[in-house]
Amino acid sequence: MKKYLIVCVDDEREVLDSIEDDLSEFAERFEIESTESVAEAREVIDEMAGEGVKLALILCDHIMPGTLGVDFLIELNERPQTCECRRVLLTGQADQEATIEAINHGGLHYFVGKPWLADELRKVVIEQLTEFVIQHESEELMSYAKLLDSEKVFAAMQQKRMDL
Repeated sequence: MKKYLIVCVDDEREVLDSIEDDLSEFAERFEIESTESVAEAREVIDEMAGEGVKLALILCDHIMPGTLGVDFLIELNERPQTCECRRVLLTGQADQEATIEAINHGGLHYFVGKPWLADELRKVVIEQLTEFVIQHESEELMSYAKLLDSEKVFAAMQQKRMDL
């Protein structure tokens, strides 16, 4: 069974702990890694790719020391190994210009403002992971139905059967 990677990037440990709690139900099917910097996130993504674990979703804060979140999302969008991942900006400090930059050049899939509600964050994650898994999984798609958006997963399975 393939395992996919979710990376959470925020320079505040308390925020990462909260995200990890909110996403704990996904840990049975996805590898979840929390990093406190873009540099650390790059290392984790590259290390996991070396082990054959593909980046499925990144949740990234914008205002961080070193590299801004939007710039990192743009970088991921331009790298062949990561351009297919789903990108979510999770921040309370991105201005309109930075958000537009992330959408236009970073392939931003969703914006979540801080503070967030756990149920809303899980809903966004389910939506994004469902889209990713449908695009990248063919043999084990059924095994994701319970965790993700089952209607979309079953519809994709039916479509894949019709395409055969």
